Amino acid sequence: MDPVTSIVTALVSGAAAGLQPTVTQAIKDGYASLKALLKRKYAHVSVEQLEQNPTSTARRDVVEEDLTKTDAAQDEELLRAAKALLDAIQRQAPETAATIGVDLEAIKGASLTIEHIIATGATATGVRAKSVETTGDITIRDVQTHDGGASPNR
Repeated sequence: MDPVTSIVTALVSGAAAGLQPTVTQAIKDGYASLKALLKRKYAHVSVEQLEQNPTSTARRDVVEEDLTKTDAAQDEELLRAAKALLDAIQRQAPETAATIGVDLEAIKGASLTIEHIIATGATATGVRAKSVETTGDITIRDVQTHDGGASPNR
C-alpha cells in the first residue's frame, strides 16, 4: 500500500471506528492525534465530510487527491501516526477493518470473479474496487453486508 493510501485508510478506519459505540480510548486518541497532525501540517486537507460518511469513495478520493498534492507521502511523523492508528484498530477493533469485505485497487487481468463475501459493521461495504482493468468479464456474486445485529443486506 502506498503511503498516501495508508494515511487515507487510517483516516477512514478511524472515522468508521468512531461510529461504533464500543470503540476504545486508544483508537479515539490515535484518530484524534492523526487528525490534529493532519490539520496542523496540511490544513487544506479536510476530513470532516469523510467523518460523516467514511464508506463514501467520493469523499475518500477527495482526501486522497488533496494529500497526493502535498509531501504527506514522505512525512514520517504523519506516516507513524497513521500506522499507530491502524495497528490499534487491528488489535482492538479488527471488525472495523472488516467493514470493507474486498478492497481492490489498480488490478489488471483477463477477468475478475469475486464470490461469497461477507462484510460486517454499521458502515459495511461488501466490495470496493478502483482502477480495475480487464479484457474479459467481471463477475461479482453473493456479497452480503451485516450491520452487526440486523439481517444481511444483499
